[in-house]
Amino acid sequence: MADMLSVGVSGLQAMQRALDVTSHNIANASTPGYSRQRVDFAAVEPQFLGGSYLGRGVTIASISRSYDALLTTQARGASSTFSRLETFATNAEALSNLFADTSTGLATSLQKFSNAVQGVANDPTSTAARQVLLSEADGLRQRLNTYDTRLQQINAQVNAQIGSEATAITGIAKNIAQLNEQIVIAQNTSGAPPNDLLDARDQQVAALAAHVGVSVVNQADGSADVFIGTGQPMVLGSKAGTLVAQQDPFEPTRITLAYQSGNSTTDLGNSLSGGSIGGLLDFRSQLLEPARNQLGQIAVGVTSVVNAQHREGMDLSGNLGTDLFSIGGVGVLPDVRNTGTATATVTRTTTGALTSNDYVLQYSGTAWSMRQFNTGATVALTGTGTAADPLVGAGLSIVLAGTPAAADSFKLLPTANAIAGMGVLITDPSKVAAAAPIRAFAATTNVSNATITGGEVLDVTNAQLRSTTTLQFIDATHYSVNGVGSFAYSNGGNIDANGWRVSITGAPVAGDTFTVANNTGGVGDNRNALALSGVLTVGVLDGATESLNAASARMVGDIGVATSQARTSLEAQQIIVNDTTAATSRVSGVNLDEEASNLVRFQQAYQATAQVIKITQTLFDTLLQATSR
Repeated sequence: MADMLSVGVSGLQAMQRALDVTSHNIANASTPGYSRQRVDFAAVEPQFLGGSYLGRGVTIASISRSYDALLTTQARGASSTFSRLETFATNAEALSNLFADTSTGLATSLQKFSNAVQGVANDPTSTAARQVLLSEADGLRQRLNTYDTRLQQINAQVNAQIGSEATAITGIAKNIAQLNEQIVIAQNTSGAPPNDLLDARDQQVAALAAHVGVSVVNQADGSADVFIGTGQPMVLGSKAGTLVAQQDPFEPTRITLAYQSGNSTTDLGNSLSGGSIGGLLDFRSQLLEPARNQLGQIAVGVTSVVNAQHREGMDLSGNLGTDLFSIGGVGVLPDVRNTGTATATVTRTTTGALTSNDYVLQYSGTAWSMRQFNTGATVALTGTGTAADPLVGAGLSIVLAGTPAAADSFKLLPTANAIAGMGVLITDPSKVAAAAPIRAFAATTNVSNATITGGEVLDVTNAQLRSTTTLQFIDATHYSVNGVGSFAYSNGGNIDANGWRVSITGAPVAGDTFTVANNTGGVGDNRNALALSGVLTVGVLDGATESLNAASARMVGDIGVATSQARTSLEAQQIIVNDTTAATSRVSGVNLDEEASNLVRFQQAYQATAQVIKITQTLFDTLLQATSR
């Protein structure tokens, strides 16, 4: 029934609730994630009386959040991207600082080694210069080993962080699931949205997004399903999934993430993106692992060219040179899930064909195939995999034995383990092969002024390399070898025999003789040392197009560029975060000036409705007095 008293009471109650909500807003003005609440008033359904409708007061239709789902999603995504970039940039900066030191950097170590070789070339009989060379060779090994050790330490830190991230993500998912349950109960009980619980859930989802990229699907019952990665359900209603850190099936020292549901576990690999976990995985796959592989690739290159050139020289005792460096082999890691008995023996073939990639060798049930570990790109292979006909591809030779089962696989690390096995094999300075093992000279009786080069070693394993060989000209355009045969002469052209190469320049005449012989007593010869000093600047890597010095500079430069780009992207993303946060705050944030105004407005309305009740009481008292007489 419509009357002043009921109308006044309805207004008094409504204004009381409005004051309560305003007070709640003011109290939570600094609460992170709090969405300003507002009272939605509605007129009570009127009553038809005396030929017209008479109002019956006011009611509270709802207490709702000032909330924009689109802005919230944008802010959450921006924050997730920022967290990924921040994690990536922080780790990249540490890696960049490791290689950027100009006084102890890799380029400096390579240059010191090259200078030491040049020192031997300048004074090939000096024991002191030879000892400096061996010391700098060991210094280069130590520097590479220091880098490799530090990279492994960084990898261990990344593994630990991935484990912590898995624990944090699982914990937040459980919180969201619990809030889902509370929200569904509250909404079913009252029919009204529990605003503070919804805010709390949004905060937890935002916290989850800071760790990993998420997508959210709201359900009709008020719950929210949360998905990560390629659609793994981290939260479904009141059920939370579990993210676990586990050892890589190939490498125990490499931690990966897996989604656990019941008794099944799904390896997520690198499918997770966004948030700090995305930053960690990106850093590991894009910078850390390639850096270690590139460093190993440089070590393999140094070992390959230095050893090859040193073997072509002669030491102070007149013996051919031996390897100066040792190097670690190719890592072959079987998948722990293999069920067959196959084994793989892998060696490097061509240094120029090696890359900074790791590979997976897999058996399909009928044939072996190889792909890049990170990208999945197929690698061309030739051969059958036997010792006589090994599989060959990407600078590797692969010999397989045993019986594989379908899906059996091996991870191949062409260069990652190289530095761990690197060492200096020569400790005796006299064993430094600075001289060339052969020498070539013109006979003093020659009539012409034709000259011959000192001789270049082509095949140090040739049994006749150091045997005396005579080149005698039959006429101006032909010569014999040890008095046998007739070979065409070309001015300045190459003459190859017995594993060596010389060239004769000029116009020799019949009877002119040139000899290639063992470099007996050539202790002062520096030709091999000169050749050795230049190997770091010759194309060796990337199809024999990139020198070791260039590869070192490129590696350091690539890390520096990636770090700089990450910092620039982070700064740009910070602006986006600020903008989306401000836009969300404009909709959901508490404005104290506005709330103060509402407080006064609702207070005045409360007082006015109280006055209505007071007047109603006065009228009622007057009526009682009038009817009691």
